[in-house]
Amino acid sequence: MPFAELGDVRMFFTDDSPAGREPRGTLLLVHGYGADSDDWVFHFPELAKRYRIIAPDLRGHGLSSAPETGYAPHDFAADLVRLLDHLGVTGPVVAVGHSLGTMAVSALAVEHPDRVRALVCIDPAYGQTPEIAAAFPAMYAGLRSGDPYPTALANEEWCHTPATPPWLLAWHRRKILATAPQALAEAFPALYEGDAAFGVRPHGDAYLARRACPVLSCWSAAQAGSADWERGLFRHPASRAEVWPGSGHRLHAERPAEFTLVVRRWLDALDRPDPAPAALSDPAASDPIEPAR
Repeated sequence: MPFAELGDVRMFFTDDSPAGREPRGTLLLVHGYGADSDDWVFHFPELAKRYRIIAPDLRGHGLSSAPETGYAPHDFAADLVRLLDHLGVTGPVVAVGHSLGTMAVSALAVEHPDRVRALVCIDPAYGQTPEIAAAFPAMYAGLRSGDPYPTALANEEWCHTPATPPWLLAWHRRKILATAPQALAEAFPALYEGDAAFGVRPHGDAYLARRACPVLSCWSAAQAGSADWERGLFRHPASRAEVWPGSGHRLHAERPAEFTLVVRRWLDALDRPDPAPAALSDPAASDPIEPAR
């Protein structure tokens, strides 16, 4: 059954594995703000050839229920632990997150390091500069006005480039309109507001530096400067921070085949005895394609 009763939330999820053989591991795919697990439909066919793929709708999003509270990254991470327990997943997973999802999986890696083998973070919501964060209080007010949808939709403007397919804009506009108002009103402020939030630098740097596992982060063109900043926080030698020129915020949906290939190569490298941070375009890699830089 694709629903799990997890305390105060009824969570929708899908759980797929390679046909006829043992998976090489488990990937936990976590979508972003105002989205749902359909964001990963582009990647399911290729990734499910090798891995068990678990893709939930976070509380208040998609087909999951929408409690009145519980929309901070630590709350989402606790839900993910409960889902893994529900599914009997005791070994460490590769947790893949986009935007808000990067903060949920980062909290999972910090608070439950035994549950996470590696992280893939797509255009993270963390790492915002104080200058950018100075505009957030006005957004909080709009989101908490009783009608969060105009503010949430306006926030979409920076997520795209002229090259972003029009269908992707329309698709995510509809996803936002389908998200519970309390989720929109509380999830975004919880990323940056209060002492426990770790989305703004330098306040959140120490928390993110506690991620001991390998991290692959893929930053959009709009946040290119953040890759250098994040490299200074990595603790594992196989960690990488890449910039994808010309891409929008949802780079994994804009360039799904390339994204899937880059992730697969990086995970293959982790399986080698010495997972050094070699270029993902290393000639020894299985496919002669140059990844985005």
